[in-house]
Amino acid sequence: MSEELNQGEKKAEETACEVHKEEKKCKKNKKGTVTFTVEEAEKMEQLAKEMETMKDQYLRLAAEYDNYRKRTAKEKEQIYSDAKMATVKEFLGVYDNLERAVAQEGDDDSPHKKGMEMIFHQLEEILKKMGVEKIDAVGKPFDPDQHSAVMHIEDEAFGENTVAEVFQQGFTLGGKVIRFAVVKVAN
Repeated sequence: MSEELNQGEKKAEETACEVHKEEKKCKKNKKGTVTFTVEEAEKMEQLAKEMETMKDQYLRLAAEYDNYRKRTAKEKEQIYSDAKMATVKEFLGVYDNLERAVAQEGDDDSPHKKGMEMIFHQLEEILKKMGVEKIDAVGKPFDPDQHSAVMHIEDEAFGENTVAEVFQQGFTLGGKVIRFAVVKVAN
């Protein structure tokens, strides 16, 4: 490897010497190396500084581009996540209506009721595949980050600040609450 460097240095010196021969300024010392005038040395020093400045600019530009690429990828993911949440949120009204229809008393053998149950379970499966999870509330401690209390009751059967009943199911997607669970809390 050092041989290659030495050959590279010799080639550079020869090229520099050829350029200077044309200008009649090339000087070789007894060892055969090229010597430069003060002006030439200063010019080479100035060019080295310019090259270092250009290298610094290039590295900064490369880092800036990398940051831009990462930021836009993150923004795209956030936009996708927000659109998914908004879409799921719109379907939660349908979920509520199907849940109420399935909960109605009546003939369990009715084809109408069986069809509603099948549609409801199909919607539940679709939401599950999309990563939507129900907020488990009944019997759990009240959590204002997941529950919205609309009623308080005095009941010895439940502990203090425990969810006694769910009026409207709450949902999360990717750890974020899409809709708070509307609950009754025992004091």
